[in-house]
Amino acid sequence: MIRMFFIRRLKWGKYTVKKFDVVSLGEILIDFTQKSINDLEFTANPGGAPCNVLAQLSRLGKKTAFLGKVGHDQFGSFLENTLICHNINTDGVVATDEAFTTLAFVGLDSQGNRSFSFVRNNSADVLLSKDEVRYDILAEGKIFHCGSLSLTHSCSAAATVSALEFAASLGLLISVDPNIRLKLWKNPNDAAKAVDYLFKMADIIKLSDYEISFLYGQEDILTSIKHIFSDYRPKILFLTCGSNGAYISTDRNTYHIPCLKNINTVDTTGAGDSFCGAALSKLLDYSLDFNSLNEDSYVDILRFANAAANISTTCYGAVPSMPESETIESVLMNNSIKVTKIV
Repeated sequence: MIRMFFIRRLKWGKYTVKKFDVVSLGEILIDFTQKSINDLEFTANPGGAPCNVLAQLSRLGKKTAFLGKVGHDQFGSFLENTLICHNINTDGVVATDEAFTTLAFVGLDSQGNRSFSFVRNNSADVLLSKDEVRYDILAEGKIFHCGSLSLTHSCSAAATVSALEFAASLGLLISVDPNIRLKLWKNPNDAAKAVDYLFKMADIIKLSDYEISFLYGQEDILTSIKHIFSDYRPKILFLTCGSNGAYISTDRNTYHIPCLKNINTVDTTGAGDSFCGAALSKLLDYSLDFNSLNEDSYVDILRFANAAANISTTCYGAVPSMPESETIESVLMNNSIKVTKIV
């Protein structure tokens, strides 16, 4: 059977066949999510922002691959099997006997908002070395996606930088979601420096209102967005603002969409990752041709990604909550939320 692969034009003008739509590198872990604010019963769910993004992409029919490291333990086996069940290629996942799989405990408040505690020092994901990165898999991607948490420790940081530079040298589009968790950094300045490096590499940036506030202080959102486009040169930017909706921006225009109405939110874990995965999926549908995108395209991308993120909050856990395309389109048909052009 002949497999149909996407063909995309590289920077130097040659055509090449790509096996994967998105390849991601970073943390992979178990999220122990609190079932109820009234007790301490937790449910184990697969997690880690890069994997969550891939799970959403795979739910939407895109071909994905993950590069990372787990412990040779029951949690690592569970995570690898979960990726396989979600049609995420695991040939680049390394299992080690030298460390345990990373764990996170996610507490919830009455609005479904989260607080995190991590068991991560010397855990498997931070021990991924640059020699363990499957560059042959990375070379088969159209987009390389990563975040800042793989930069918190020297070993995985070296692997991430090596992968980024390799991907950029081949002309892959670089997608970045900083996913800042200050508890995992020695100090905030180190986190800010890591994000600065990532943004300098990025073609596509997705960040949250918390992250833009961390980077630019208490400036209004539009001013902060303008600073990102003046400080860096992304092709497109996505900003998620929780209950205040989301934005899509280019160096010329910014659009805003509010949250969907009548959404029964129980857990916001992975909502930003769902948004990111759905947005990348739409960009792939538009053949990653940024020059051809227009106002209708931006509205379409923003409505779709916003709906995906909102729907994901109606279920517990990150990976299990990622919606399929049919569900998203059905919700959009019954929801008349308008996109507003701000600039």
